Order: sequence, then structure tokens, then C-alpha cells
Amino acid sequence: MQLLRRIALALDTALETFALLALLSMILIVTMTVFTRKLFNFVFFWSEEVTLLLLVWFAFMGMAIGFREGLHLAMDTITGLFPKWFNKGLDKLIQLSTFAFGLYLIIQGWDFTVLMHDSTLAATKLPNSTLYAVMPVTGFMVCAYSALQFFGVDTKRHQGLEEGAE
Repeated sequence: MQLLRRIALALDTALETFALLALLSMILIVTMTVFTRKLFNFVFFWSEEVTLLLLVWFAFMGMAIGFREGLHLAMDTITGLFPKWFNKGLDKLIQLSTFAFGLYLIIQGWDFTVLMHDSTLAATKLPNSTLYAVMPVTGFMVCAYSALQFFGVDTKRHQGLEEGAE
């Protein structure tokens, strides 16, 4: 069980690190593009396409990390009107719905990734599937986080991210 936990934590750390590197790369590429355009009237042919790829990957993986940290939208003012047992049941329903969404991303994302593999991106000539492969990866992450949360495992790794935390 300890080995499984270490593997899951390492995989989670790797995916989060990849998302952060994607964000950093986007910042560097866009900054470089602005400077080369303004100073030298030159733009790298691949910069816009790579930035788009990184943005999509970062956004999808950020969504999964948001599920992990419990940062999705909630209406605390309404749930505060209900008893604790009702809210626990509602949390379980939300986690099951989140798991179903993750499954949807895995199944439909995989199908779409396979469908797009034969076409290529214009500038980099990468397969279009590079853009859509993030969907099943994110779906797997969302399913893992929601399943763990369903069984009472706290998946938050960065305490204090929720609104109003001290």
C-alpha cells in the first residue's frame, strides 16, 4: 500500500510539475515573441502554435489540479441551510459526478485523440493528437482524485488555497 501511495504521489508531482513548466514556457515564449516582433520585426513561425498547445495542456491539467485541491465552485450559503448528513450525501453525489466527468474525458478524449492523429498542425507539423491527448490524461487525473475523495482520502497538497483561508 505504501508503494502504491509513493507511485501515485510521484505521478501527481510529475503532472503538476509539467503543468507549471507549461505555464513557465508559455510566459517565456510569449515574452520572446513580443520582443522579437517589436525589436527585430521577426516572429518565430512556431511560437503561436506551441503557445496554444501549452495553454491547452496547462488549462486542462490545471482543472484536474483544481479538483484535487477542492477549488471548484460551491454554494456554501445554500448548503449551510441543510443538515450535515444531507451535505455529506451531496458531497458524495458531487464526487460521483466528477468521476463521471473524468470518465467522459477519458473515453471521448481518447477517441478524439485517435481521430485527430492523422492530421498535423500547420507550423510544427506535430500530429493534431498532441493537442487533444491532454483530455484522457486529465480524465485519468480527475477520476483518481474524485475516487480518492469519495473514499475519504484528503487529496489537497497545498493547504490554504481555498478562499478565505488564513
